Amino acid sequence: MSYQRPDWESYFMTLALVAATRSTCLRRQVGAVIVRDGQIISTGYNGAPKGTPHCFETGCLRTKLGIPSGERHEICRGSHAELNAIAQAASVGVSTAGASLYCTHSPCSFCTKAIINAGIRRVVYLYSYPDELAENLRREAGLTAEHFPPERLGCINDCLDRARFSLGDRNATKEGCSCC
Repeated sequence: MSYQRPDWESYFMTLALVAATRSTCLRRQVGAVIVRDGQIISTGYNGAPKGTPHCFETGCLRTKLGIPSGERHEICRGSHAELNAIAQAASVGVSTAGASLYCTHSPCSFCTKAIINAGIRRVVYLYSYPDELAENLRREAGLTAEHFPPERLGCINDCLDRARFSLGDRNATKEGCSCC
């Protein structure tokens, strides 16, 4: 089998998947990468704010309160990957205007508002996260949102999933791809 170098889109999406491995959320691991003119300007993953306990230390507040996925985002210790990537860029004075954001999951309405206000023009996501308000906001603001088909990653996603399983991620599977 010969090695096939990934295209830029696959490369950036793979980095979003790698960023997701840093997540401290017990429910969903999300990663984001902000790119402008082919250069990575910031990354982020979902987790508790700096200096505060992580969900794997305190337990998931949303689970304790019985809050279903997709509802009441404000009741959560963590900050979403997209918001963290925007904050990381801002903390070092890097503009995100005109950039693209690669994210493992389509952004929720809270993140979509921040993405629009940060001047990001394009979002590329791997997994769909149903949020009608986010879709309407993207359309109204002219924010381009593109689904990235997982099969474009080849075995990379399977390899990362297997690595997450070996590190104790309860949402991952131990089945790898043929190269593992």
